[in-house]
Amino acid sequence: QVQFVESGGGLVQPGGSLRLSCASSEFRLDSYNVGWFRQAPGKEHEAVSCISNSGDTTYYSDSVKGRFATSRDNAKKMVYLQMNSLKPEDTAVYYCATCFYYRDHIHADFEAWGEGTRVTVSS
Repeated sequence: QVQFVESGGGLVQPGGSLRLSCASSEFRLDSYNVGWFRQAPGKEHEAVSCISNSGDTTYYSDSVKGRFATSRDNAKKMVYLQMNSLKPEDTAVYYCATCFYYRDHIHADFEAWGEGTRVTVSS
């Protein structure tokens, strides 16, 4: 399975923005869809987004649609998550994983999570 290193998290006020980055050393990252997932305190992992291997297609969970945008740079082996209009309920540790979209839901190929990057939305 592909391994990732997430970064860019931090403390931000409600309504603010953050850009998360996900780096991979995978030789053929452009062969994989890559998703963002998050885990809020005391909750299960939740899918946030999934971007196709070429970057042409993106999927979002209803909770972030219209506020978050994912993109990728295959040459740099990087995937990004631009988060705008952040809300306290976006507080979570955010992770990358390879993903697929099936029956209107985003799924992780493997639920093996790295260290993630922590996002805290609070005034």
